[in-house]
Amino acid sequence: MKTERKYPAVVVHQRGAERAKTGHPWVFDNEVTEQKGTPEDGGLCDVLSPKGRYLGTGFYNSRSKIRIRVISQNANDDFSPEFYRRRLQYAWEYRKTALGGEVEACRVIFGEADRFPGLTVDKFGDILVTQTLSLGIEQRKDLLFPALAEMLEQDGQKVSGIFERNDVKIRELEGLSQGKGWFPLPGRPVPESTSTEITENGIRYLVDFENGQKTGFFLDQRYNRAAAARLAFGKTVLDCFTHTGSFGLNCAKAGAKHVHSVDISESAIACAKENAERNGLSALVDYETANVFDLLPTLPHGAYDYIILDPPAFTKSGKTVNDAERGYKEINFRAMKALPRGGYLATCSCSHFMTDGRFRKMLQSAAQDAGVELRLIEARQQGPDHPVLWNVPETDYLKFYLFQIV
Repeated sequence: MKTERKYPAVVVHQRGAERAKTGHPWVFDNEVTEQKGTPEDGGLCDVLSPKGRYLGTGFYNSRSKIRIRVISQNANDDFSPEFYRRRLQYAWEYRKTALGGEVEACRVIFGEADRFPGLTVDKFGDILVTQTLSLGIEQRKDLLFPALAEMLEQDGQKVSGIFERNDVKIRELEGLSQGKGWFPLPGRPVPESTSTEITENGIRYLVDFENGQKTGFFLDQRYNRAAAARLAFGKTVLDCFTHTGSFGLNCAKAGAKHVHSVDISESAIACAKENAERNGLSALVDYETANVFDLLPTLPHGAYDYIILDPPAFTKSGKTVNDAERGYKEINFRAMKALPRGGYLATCSCSHFMTDGRFRKMLQSAAQDAGVELRLIEARQQGPDHPVLWNVPETDYLKFYLFQIV
């Protein structure tokens, strides 16, 4: 470590130091044993081992249980505007490579996985939609957002506006207020509309990025939708938790005999119907507003030969994961009971707390109770624009499985 540092520092206990050495970016409040200097909330702070070894530098926040979000383990980084621009460029170049240049609609920044802790940026055509969940990023967005727009436009990507979706309660844990609206980009007016159209897997969608869930559209399932569609030709499909209709529409486009899409939200069903019309698929898909938990037990055996389960996260906390597991088991058990031998099941979980091992064990238990066996076709994760860092388990959240019932 350099003998002179310009940032205040905290010392962490040995267990915290060991995790920091692996590259995990979070330092929790109960890991701090000593403070050197007076860190400012949102400002930069060094992290030291019990023996004074430099472990990294990150954003400090006295109001958060995540006391420091480490952004660099390089003691030579200067954290100048150019430092952040290089980070943005690195993230963008990765997307272009990992997605084979298909970047019309993609996640450009995935928080900790891109060393921008607490920041999400989704690209929907010429609109960027952001969500900021850390104080350090909030204080630097006047630098980051214009720099991101400039970088993309220099690479031939039009940016008409940046919309902030900060209407999430978790911001309050960082001492931040909730809200949503256009971020003012210097020298240009904000767009008049808060919806836009994207194309994914050859299907056009209307994205309501002001009122839709999260940032308006779930980009992480792009390749999983394509994988699910490969099984759909000639099948009668039940698409559960359809949201914007994406899995069902992929199946319809791939030649499904018929698709029945279900969601508890009337606004989601209205959006899904509009997307079906937009793609000329209305004759192949019908829609129902219903609670999937109520619907599945009523299904006659063999009414569908392909069921897709894409539920929202049943848990966002380790404290409720047992309840979530019971929910996952219920819908999977019911789907397995309803499908005929030789039928197909697509099932997933988007909760980090429902680990892959636990999810697999739950599926085995559901199959045993349903009296069926599962033939694995494919096991998948989130798309590569939502990269998983193996040393940061929190970035690994989406489990997706395709089975045949035998």
